[in-house]
Amino acid sequence: MERRESAQERVTELTGRVEAVQAKVDDATARRDAAEAELDAEAATVTKERELVAGSVPADLLKLYEKLREQQGGVGAARLYQRKCEGCHIELNITELNEVRAAAKDTVLRCENCRRILVRTAESGL
Repeated sequence: MERRESAQERVTELTGRVEAVQAKVDDATARRDAAEAELDAEAATVTKERELVAGSVPADLLKLYEKLREQQGGVGAARLYQRKCEGCHIELNITELNEVRAAAKDTVLRCENCRRILVRTAESGL
């Protein structure tokens, strides 16, 4: 009888633990599902924004960008910031910087090292 009571207590204890673990699993699953839904919504928004921007980019430039993006692991263009390509993180030498400064604003420039399209911004000072 004593063994039976002891076993029943153990079953009750283990059942409680299983229920507690299952509650944690259910909570984690709900949080994961909510995060996934949020990411899906963000991806849809970004995809729409990308389509709008891509529509305003010349076809040949978009084709070059897509080709580079495929070759460079998803990044076809990089910001030129403080004399450095943010794609490969290599600083441009003085000759390259002078070429960037001399180039017209609508000229498509490429990094000599990683070949990505360089994006000049106001912060780059070039």
